[in-house]
Amino acid sequence: MLQNNITVGVVGSGAMGAGIAQVAAVAGHPVVLFDSNATALEKAKNNLTATLQKLQEKGKIGNAAEIIGRFSFAADMNAFKDCGLIIEAIVEKLDVKKTVFSELEKIVAADCVLATNTSSLSVTSIAAACTKADRVIGLHFFNPAPLMALVEIIPAVQTEPSLIPLAKALMLQWGKAPVITKDTPGFIVNRVARPFYGEAIRIYEEGIADIATIDWALTTLGGFRMGPFTLTDYIGHDVNYVVTETVFSSFFFDPRYKPSFSQKRLLEAGWLGRKTGRGFYNYAEGAIMPEPNKDAALGQQIVDRVVAMLINEAVEALHLNIASAADLELAMTKGVNYPKGLLQWCDELGAEEVLDTLDQLYNDYHEDRYRASVLLRKAVNEKKKFL
Repeated sequence: MLQNNITVGVVGSGAMGAGIAQVAAVAGHPVVLFDSNATALEKAKNNLTATLQKLQEKGKIGNAAEIIGRFSFAADMNAFKDCGLIIEAIVEKLDVKKTVFSELEKIVAADCVLATNTSSLSVTSIAAACTKADRVIGLHFFNPAPLMALVEIIPAVQTEPSLIPLAKALMLQWGKAPVITKDTPGFIVNRVARPFYGEAIRIYEEGIADIATIDWALTTLGGFRMGPFTLTDYIGHDVNYVVTETVFSSFFFDPRYKPSFSQKRLLEAGWLGRKTGRGFYNYAEGAIMPEPNKDAALGQQIVDRVVAMLINEAVEALHLNIASAADLELAMTKGVNYPKGLLQWCDELGAEEVLDTLDQLYNDYHEDRYRASVLLRKAVNEKKKFL
């Protein structure tokens, strides 16, 4: 089970599936890349060949032809019969994934590990489609998989415990930064990062600041690489909004994860961001980008509010044992490139200052959205740090 020389199968030849296949092949594994769409499969084959040749030219890999030779491109799932690990990377629809896992189980050997790359669905629900559910696990890569170091390892309720360290060891061998997280909505990154988008949009909707000013504040003053509006336009609102909606409903409609009408309207208009030329910003040729209001006091108010919400989410995840403190920090720095881990940020600001910001918001709004984690309050009362 999960030997270094296993054949790795990947279901789905889209950007994510092809990226994962590339990572496995570069790490030395024979790889079977499957797609029922012959055109998509051919496109993936051509793109992978071109990508690996470019990497060889830049001196980042050895012999590209040798790595390409490790691939088999299959339009029939029976090609997976000798695989030791299969990673599914298809559409985020639970019924579709469950059907695929049920089909895979009929083909592969009893000791083949079945992994899902889901970013927001229950791994436990996917595993329930299998008779041998103990060999199912979540391996959530981030896009683009060859460049992004983070992999969230998500054991289902049914997962054999001994599989977890084996999966971690394999990801380390692949040059990744693995973290282990409970099977809860959004796992680590897509849960903890929600306020970066949601609270920023709330500030915009309330008319406190416009999108350019909020983006300016969080990049220039907050140190984030991209502002939330630039980032959601880059990700695509068809992806980002759907994750928010999924997390919100999966958490029994907890107001902390409530989606926004502003983003929903963009989705309805087909203004999905950069890929359609319009999102929060207009990317049409000749369009003038809005100028931010570089008021330092306003900017700091925005940063304090968004960062306090992010810290509270990380502290609550720690409180509920979603992941260890070290894995929470690694996930947010490697998965979404935050300037520092949120627990470290809390220690530097002081838990009391973060709690004061949240309590003031709660007093102003009287919304459960702004409730402070009991662990944050405890840290203040006991004068403790998180790291």
